[in-house]
Amino acid sequence: MPLQTFRYAVCGGSNVVFSFAMFIIVYHLIAKKQDIDILFYSFKPYSFALIIYGLTSFTMGFFLNKYVVFVDSNLRGRVQLFRYFLSFIFNFCLNYVLLKMFVEYFHIKPVLSQVIATVIIIAVSYITQRHFTFRTKVTV
Repeated sequence: MPLQTFRYAVCGGSNVVFSFAMFIIVYHLIAKKQDIDILFYSFKPYSFALIIYGLTSFTMGFFLNKYVVFVDSNLRGRVQLFRYFLSFIFNFCLNYVLLKMFVEYFHIKPVLSQVIATVIIIAVSYITQRHFTFRTKVTV
C-alpha cells in the first residue's frame, strides 16, 4: 500500500470516527430524534446532525489532508482550501441526498444510513482529493 494511501486511510478514518461520533451525539442527545426549528426552517434531526458532522469533518479533514496526507502538493494553501471547500460541498450534498434517500425511501435507521453514505463518500472523496484538491502541479 502506498504511504499516501495509508496516511489517507488513517487520517480519514480518524476524521470519520470523530465526525460520526458528533453525528450520533447531535442526533441522540441534542436533537433527541426530533425536528429542530431554527428561524423559519425545521430540520429533520438527521439533517441537523449531518450539518454538525459536516462542520467538524470539513475543519479536521482539511488540516489532516494538507499537513499529513498530501504534503507533496505544491498548490498554494488558499487554492487547496478553495478546492477542498468545493469538493466538500459536492460530497456534503451527495451525503445529504444519500442520507435522505436511505431514511425516507428505504426506511433505514438514520445512524445506519449515515454509515452507508459515509462508505460511499469516502471513495468519492479520495478521488477528488487526490486528483483535484491536493494534486501536484507539473512544473516545467
